[in-house]
Amino acid sequence: MKSLLSLTAIAVALAAGSAQAQQLSVKIGVMSDMSSLYADIGGPGSVAAAKLAVADFAKSNPNVKVELVSGDHQNKPDVGSQLANQWFDVDKVDMIIDIPNSGVALAVSQVAANKNKLFIVSGAAASDLTGPKCNANTIHWSYDTWMLANGTGKAMVKTGGDTWFFLTADYAFGHALERDTGEVVEKNGGKILGKVRHPLNTSDFSSFLLQAQSSKAKVVGLANAGGDTINSIKQAAEFGIVKGGQKMAGLLVFASDVNALGLQTAQGLSLTESWYWDLNDANREWTKRWQTERNAAGKFPTMIHAGVYSGITHYLKARVALGGSPEGKDVTAKMKATPTDDVLFGKGVIDEAGRKRHDAYLFEVKKPSESKHPGDFYHLRATIPAAEAFRQAKDSGCSLVKG
Repeated sequence: MKSLLSLTAIAVALAAGSAQAQQLSVKIGVMSDMSSLYADIGGPGSVAAAKLAVADFAKSNPNVKVELVSGDHQNKPDVGSQLANQWFDVDKVDMIIDIPNSGVALAVSQVAANKNKLFIVSGAAASDLTGPKCNANTIHWSYDTWMLANGTGKAMVKTGGDTWFFLTADYAFGHALERDTGEVVEKNGGKILGKVRHPLNTSDFSSFLLQAQSSKAKVVGLANAGGDTINSIKQAAEFGIVKGGQKMAGLLVFASDVNALGLQTAQGLSLTESWYWDLNDANREWTKRWQTERNAAGKFPTMIHAGVYSGITHYLKARVALGGSPEGKDVTAKMKATPTDDVLFGKGVIDEAGRKRHDAYLFEVKKPSESKHPGDFYHLRATIPAAEAFRQAKDSGCSLVKG
């Protein structure tokens, strides 16, 4: 009788465990710029990347149900905060990912901390997210302003670009990129001759470019992104800035920007990215799937899109390991304690400050004559190891870092 009871107890426990596995449901919100200047670097492409991550995870975890929702933050921190509150409180979203706008990301990071939910930053760049404004509910994934500054900025100074003028998007991201790059320039013996800040999503850069031109700086540093970067580079070509001897440093340039500009205009640009679609066979294979999911054969995914895929993959692994409905801080702690490993970024770690660490790459945009196929944009000039690509946690100013 005791044996029978024991077997019955085991069977009940196994059934309960199986039922729990079947009942494990997760809801993820992809918040992005769906219709404005950052729509190509994030937007619908981030939703497509999220769908691929969920589909791939389901192959080995059929008992986990993952629901995706998406929304447009309109590049407004108040809109992003309202949407985050609604998702967490009403729609029972467990985790928010993406947000290519540092002002919005900083606001949503605070909401996630207040609600004890999780925020994975794939789209925003401000290094403050794992610096003075870090929290235990936010993980910064794909790239940040420190990485960009220490990649492109350092390389430009070491190759003779020792005087700089900054053309800066006038909000949190631009300010952080200008600050981090300026520190690198001066640390390596360069000088900042001037700076000018432009409104987000502006169409006319003429007055700003004239100031850059008259400064006689060897390098015009573009501390902007997306549509602003595209427009400033196009108009700089019209003003003959590069022909006049100055160099343009795209401090945040994506494959989608180069695709929009064309190699004739973008050739020679130096830039730093943490992922490039044409870097290896695994990236190329994933890009084909992304293009099919996105229904966009002529478009190419960015490191933001790759970060959405990678971040969701690691998050879901942590959720399965924990089971049930753990609180946000428990999930971030599990994610930090578990080495990262996925098909796009390979092996990596998440440090105490919440910074995901992986290699970064210094690229130079090819001449049209050097490109062998559509999307063949870059020469690889240097690989920056993960240990050097991002700021050390001990130097971050993040309150989570011990000692």
